[in-house]
Amino acid sequence: MYRYESSKTLFERAQQSIPGGVNSPVRAFKSVGGTPVFMKSAKGAYLYDADDQQYIDYIASWGPMILGHAYEPVVKAIQEKAVHSTSFGTPTELEIEIAELIKSMVPNVDLIRMVNSGTEACMSALRLARGYTGRNKFIKFEGCYHGHADPFLVKAGSGVATLNIQTVPGVTAGIANDTLTAPYNDLAAVKELVATHKNEIAAIIIEPVAGNMGCILPQPGFLEGLRTLCNEEGIVFIFDEVMTGFRLSAGGAQQTLNIDADLVTYGKVIGAGMPVGAFGGKRAIMEHIAPLGNVYQAGTLSGNPIAMIAGYTLLQELKQKPAIYTELEEKTVYLKNGLDKVLAASGLPYVINQKGSMLSVHFSSKPVTDFASAAAEGTERFKQFFHNMLQNGIYLPPSPFESWFLNNALTKEDLDKTIEAAQKSLPQ
Repeated sequence: MYRYESSKTLFERAQQSIPGGVNSPVRAFKSVGGTPVFMKSAKGAYLYDADDQQYIDYIASWGPMILGHAYEPVVKAIQEKAVHSTSFGTPTELEIEIAELIKSMVPNVDLIRMVNSGTEACMSALRLARGYTGRNKFIKFEGCYHGHADPFLVKAGSGVATLNIQTVPGVTAGIANDTLTAPYNDLAAVKELVATHKNEIAAIIIEPVAGNMGCILPQPGFLEGLRTLCNEEGIVFIFDEVMTGFRLSAGGAQQTLNIDADLVTYGKVIGAGMPVGAFGGKRAIMEHIAPLGNVYQAGTLSGNPIAMIAGYTLLQELKQKPAIYTELEEKTVYLKNGLDKVLAASGLPYVINQKGSMLSVHFSSKPVTDFASAAAEGTERFKQFFHNMLQNGIYLPPSPFESWFLNNALTKEDLDKTIEAAQKSLPQ
């Protein structure tokens, strides 16, 4: 039986100096209850907690650890780069190299700007879209999370949904009024918003495969319809690929789904898990960013050399070894099929959504295609399932509103252990 004495002690101590004892809300286990597990190391497909207990990891630091934790080439590259300084505040050749690498991998990225997080990337992309179009309003989708910048916290998924915070204090009415929301996969609702706010909408931003209300797939024709609508109305189409970028394929969701975005945003995947982000896209839009244009964005730590070398090393590996994506999808489908057999035999209502190496399990009797259906039922069962799996050495996202992320260090034995653990962990 797994025990959490050290984690409990650390959590009590943390609450004395850190709000809620955590530095990101989902880590507090509010959605599933119990004490958050404090980790002290990770290697490959495994996490090790403060009590030296091992877990098979299905969050992969929320996506970027595509090749597993402490991947040796990345660790070595960081160590070698760190001796030359951890920050310069000046341009470096490495920034050019990673920008060129990303351009060579991703469709529709003519220019790219490095930032420090996925939140900053999405915030900056929205500002750029507004500056480019001269419009203020934008459309996002209920349950999609684009970071914690004020405009994005209206009907957001992820931690906001986990904590059941529907109206976020500190977000002004003016900001909220410029944020228009529609249900995911509802093209008609988007068309109605665009018609109602004719020539007022700067951008539509979307997770092309949503990962912040579980793994939610775009229904056939949905993204294509949005692309057409943006073309017709002069709206900037932004793909938030903080989760899908370089995970679904070397070219991300644009390549996998064959949909062109005008701007695309990335998070820590381009730093192999380091705190970094980027936004990029079509030259005609990106040239409006300072110093070329008048849309201002800056950051002392943008292009940080440690993050850049980590990301460059990971992305080079992904580009040079495309079979990684085939292997990852095969592992994910194997896990999905195993879970499907277990849950089908249980008699419980369930839905398993999966795309590439993203997956989520919902204890729902109906298809899960948007935030409303993700939140409609099964959250109590997920709590039981999460803790039962944890006791069997499987670390899942501590929320029913988060995608699972597989990494390529997972072995068939790991997947079989996970399927066996699911058999022992079925909720009531």
